[in-house]
Amino acid sequence: MKRALSLMGMLFATVLTGTQAASATEYPLPPPDSRLIGENTTYTVPNDGRPLEAIAADYQIGLLGMLEANPGTDPFLPKPGSVLTIPTQMLLPDTKREGIVVNLAELRLYYYPKGENKVIVYPIGIGQTGMHTPLQVTSVSQKIPNPTWTPTANIRKRYQAKGVTLPAVIPAGPDNPMGLFAMRLAMGHGEYLIHGTNANFGIGMRVSSGCIRLRPKDIEALFKMVPRGTRVQVINDPVKISVEPDGKRYVEVHQPLSRTESDDPQTMPITLSKTEKTFVEDTQTDRAVFDSAVVRRSGMPVLVSLGQNPSEVSLTPVAPQEANKGLFKGAPISAVN
Repeated sequence: MKRALSLMGMLFATVLTGTQAASATEYPLPPPDSRLIGENTTYTVPNDGRPLEAIAADYQIGLLGMLEANPGTDPFLPKPGSVLTIPTQMLLPDTKREGIVVNLAELRLYYYPKGENKVIVYPIGIGQTGMHTPLQVTSVSQKIPNPTWTPTANIRKRYQAKGVTLPAVIPAGPDNPMGLFAMRLAMGHGEYLIHGTNANFGIGMRVSSGCIRLRPKDIEALFKMVPRGTRVQVINDPVKISVEPDGKRYVEVHQPLSRTESDDPQTMPITLSKTEKTFVEDTQTDRAVFDSAVVRRSGMPVLVSLGQNPSEVSLTPVAPQEANKGLFKGAPISAVN
């Protein structure tokens, strides 16, 4: 635990020095009966001392997504010369292709611009264990440029217990942990927002109090595109499946969200939905490959059609210590939602 806390502190300090995120990843929309988008790529780590978060930002990937695809990689100092998989192939969530779709389990936000045949994908930071964003269909009720931040009573209580008294209000500006742009969601008592950050740390991780956090350039771009009233659907689907128009069958499995501090997302059970059970029991699905993909949890689409070679994803089960077990359990929670 202490090592994890120390590591997260080093990552925080390193990222604050100025990681520059690339523009969002845009994909042309596939036909309605298809969900597979993008292609995975590889990256050879140079001897430049950059942390994994900086590499992830270059490719618009979250930190946990990079670790799912590359288990055992040192997040602070990836080994020079090692080849990383960049997981930029994915299955679209099985939802209405409208507005914003947030899949908490994969720490991604999908935006479908109205009247445009494309989807824009952003990595996000989400709430820690016990601080989940509600699963529901809602909308953007308010757009707030240059937001101020007023800590909630619960946040004040948590920090007061640590001997830290938070200010009543943090003014807008570069030091505000909400960043420079925020969009309030029409649910709860208005406490849930999609907002930025004053540091890239926490994108692709579980570090907030329930809000959805984007890198500064991403929230700025999304804020400018999204009209007030835009539909927002929040889901929690660690397993996504698809039967493509050519008959190929794919499964994409992410680590499920832990429910308690003792849960290990790499090994905790995943309950399949009725549709997913029907998919795996179909005679055209290779059950052994499907089961291996569920164990591996690579966060990337795996071809599970019977009689065909699976995609180039190692299906070898990952030992807990190789999957960075407990790495994020010691991550400091952000004061802001």
